[in-house]
Amino acid sequence: MRTLPAALVVACLSLPSLVHASALRCENKLVSEGASQTDALAKCGEPVTKQSRTEYVTQKVKEGTRDRTRYGEASTEVTTSTTVEEWTYNFGPHRLMQVAIFRDGRLVDVRSGSYGY
Repeated sequence: MRTLPAALVVACLSLPSLVHASALRCENKLVSEGASQTDALAKCGEPVTKQSRTEYVTQKVKEGTRDRTRYGEASTEVTTSTTVEEWTYNFGPHRLMQVAIFRDGRLVDVRSGSYGY
């Protein structure tokens, strides 16, 4: 019987902690990535602060052209806007504050801040 090296066993056991999944934990409730702002309000209540901004993204969209005189691609620039909101939750002096980031009303990321007050 062959045994695995201890370092390999430790590395395999730590893999789940390396996976980054954005979720906001409010007491015993969890708001997962993709959840709506309404869901976050229902589970976590009002945040201490809300910041909102509009981001614009411009992308080139290629369009193929095919006629008798020329072959090739043309590109058009398309600009879209998205609303980004950052909600800060303060869970007290013994826990890190959590910043929930919503893009167009859906949770996309959660970041930890400093200790609450």
